[in-house]
Amino acid sequence: MASRILLLVCDGLGDRPIAELAGKTPLEAARTPNLDRLAEQGICGLMHSLGRGLTPGSDTSHLNILGYDWREFYSGRGTIEVAGLGMELRHGDVALRGNLATVDEDLKITDRRAGRITDTSPFTRLLDGIEIEGVKFVVRPGTAHRAGIIMRGEGLSANVSDNDPHEPGLKVWAVKPRDQSPEAARTADVLNKFLSRAYEILRSCDENKKRVAEGQLAANYLLVRGAGFYRHVPPFAERHFGLKACCIAAGGLYRGIGAFTGMTVLDMLPGTTALPNSDIRAKFLKAREMLGEYDFVFVHVKAADSLGEDGNWQGKRDFIERIDEAAELLLDLGDTFVVVTADHSTPCAMRKHSADPVPILIAGDGVRADAVKEFGERAVANGGLGRMVGTDIMPELLSLIGKSKLIGA
Repeated sequence: MASRILLLVCDGLGDRPIAELAGKTPLEAARTPNLDRLAEQGICGLMHSLGRGLTPGSDTSHLNILGYDWREFYSGRGTIEVAGLGMELRHGDVALRGNLATVDEDLKITDRRAGRITDTSPFTRLLDGIEIEGVKFVVRPGTAHRAGIIMRGEGLSANVSDNDPHEPGLKVWAVKPRDQSPEAARTADVLNKFLSRAYEILRSCDENKKRVAEGQLAANYLLVRGAGFYRHVPPFAERHFGLKACCIAAGGLYRGIGAFTGMTVLDMLPGTTALPNSDIRAKFLKAREMLGEYDFVFVHVKAADSLGEDGNWQGKRDFIERIDEAAELLLDLGDTFVVVTADHSTPCAMRKHSADPVPILIAGDGVRADAVKEFGERAVANGGLGRMVGTDIMPELLSLIGKSKLIGA
């Protein structure tokens, strides 16, 4: 019986049938001999990370998958995002996740990601340290178009709305308080003033003048969401029978998930990004190495989600094939259960997350293999795991390694 666990989460992997792929999903259309081999050797099923009919965020879904019920532990995406960037969040701070976006003169969104900008540091440094009415703004670059933001001052509340309508062509929203408290009203007011000042700075900065001259979209607006407070979360080892865990991820949110749950977050590997050009093989090689030191290795691969959001089914299919090529390194790991799944579906036709369940496989010595031969959304529906929710995964894995609790006599 295996005693270690490697969890691979392929972000946004699930999809819906696409006419151009003869009615297959990108995963079903991709050539995936290594993932198929793992499916054939293992037990498979479908997983709703939050529950049937619930559309998961990347944050809430990962919490559930790792055994932290989002209804109990989720305190806003911003909290997790800034943790992943190594930003210090103090009691009383409000954390937010930011996107550098493009808006027109009427503040209507042209592009929510400023043309998939790859580096926000020239812009975040212009905003870092701004102080408004006794509230200091700490702003740091995240992965690609993202940024981490901390509001630091007295009398703040995380109970404020986002300003991101999530659709191009719509005008950015004003941040509003979500309760009647003076703290929420103050936070919304100060944040709106900061966003207005940030817009004036960004729209006229030299870096954006250069981008426009080169035919690129200006990164002239900051979309914010997921306001959250600091809160204590029991570390992974404490929650899961002493399992020593590490996280291998490039994206700030996913590194934040690792930090938030008390995992060791490994340094970024050269060539690994949250983009389609990421060196997936380097991540899997590192995962193999870490299995000699850790009981639980969490590996995150991002770009299938981004490609789905772009409606790029060809790119998504091709990226899945790159995952599979690297997955040769996950075969025959010996004393290890290999888990492959996704946090949510990102159908290319929708260009956003959906509530569709995602495939999951668990392979390793001691697994009762089922009759599934391929790793695809429809093939795994007949597997022995049936339909799961995200919070089922850790109990299932703990049972496989002999660490489940006895209930009753």
